[in-house]
Amino acid sequence: MKEEMIKQPVSRLCFRSKVALAPMVRVGTLPMRLLALDYGADIVYCEELIDIKMQQCRRVVNEVLETVDFVAPEERVMFRTCEREKDHVVFQMGTADPERALAVAKLVENDVAAIDVNMGCPKEYSTKGGMGAALLSDPDRIERILRTLVKGVSKPVTCKIRILPSLEDTIRLVQRIERTGVAAIAVHGRQKEERPQHPVHCDVIKAVAEAVSIPVIANGGSQDCIKVHSDIEAFRAATGASAVMLARAAMWNPSIFRRDGPLPLEQVIGEYIRYAIRYDNHTFNTKYCLCQMLREKLESPQGKKLHSAQSHREICEAFDSVEYYKETTAMLEARSAAEARRHHTDDQLEDTDVTTMTVRFDRYKDLWTDFFVPR
Repeated sequence: MKEEMIKQPVSRLCFRSKVALAPMVRVGTLPMRLLALDYGADIVYCEELIDIKMQQCRRVVNEVLETVDFVAPEERVMFRTCEREKDHVVFQMGTADPERALAVAKLVENDVAAIDVNMGCPKEYSTKGGMGAALLSDPDRIERILRTLVKGVSKPVTCKIRILPSLEDTIRLVQRIERTGVAAIAVHGRQKEERPQHPVHCDVIKAVAEAVSIPVIANGGSQDCIKVHSDIEAFRAATGASAVMLARAAMWNPSIFRRDGPLPLEQVIGEYIRYAIRYDNHTFNTKYCLCQMLREKLESPQGKKLHSAQSHREICEAFDSVEYYKETTAMLEARSAAEARRHHTDDQLEDTDVTTMTVRFDRYKDLWTDFFVPR
């Protein structure tokens, strides 16, 4: 009996002729995603977030930062987003269970543009739970997860895979994935055992693109193929893909998304730091991203200052951004105090079903106590 393809609901997010920021652990948090959008990225993926942890989160509107936060029971912010990226951000999850995947997707679907399942990460933290690249050897599970998501949420569903040792097996897998009704499929042109030093298999991505009718997003060209913005189109043409996804090239300098050419690294770093301070990014996440940008300059005096920094203020001292740090933290502290006063007044004036609570984010090293209204 011929399988029927599930039809995906029409959405504002289109995956054709797009350039995307790839999902990257410790890199794809809100500051990097916003910076990539500023520079010209069409779509931005968050870092892979594990379903079990996300399922425990509650959705919290952060009135101080003007964000929506998904907060774990220990008060750790697992995912932070804002209105600026709402129509562009793809939420990527690590999962091996259809029902958990659906629960997480329903939790975040109103705050993101699409839902993606990671089926390509070869790292142990992902594969040991049957997630990431471990799913490539279990196509039945892949199908159950994707069909459950496509039927259960209103936003587009996609997945990201690596290629298999056999071209025939790779094509059979992507055709089976297509029949689940996903909106697009991202293909990293390396096998799960291969690493960045191995050449990307553009020919396999091209064969995949020719074998399916949905958009294929080509990934894996940062080291071999993509050095400047014009290389993005060349990589797309070489792979026959509908779109291109950038990981390391964007991590090293996110201004690669600019059609007018890259900006000086000093300027990019300054703009990244401003977003990190404005949206209260995790200090050590900020530090990690800056280290990736500095690369060979890590042994410079500035790089050594960054290496020893233990707070956002110390990071700002290393990059001559102390005044911005002072101004922004003062502004956010004033907002926090105003919110506290407002909620105190509201509590005295009326009963409400909305619970006002104080949430301390111990994950953030140089944070004050913020006030939130869960919604």
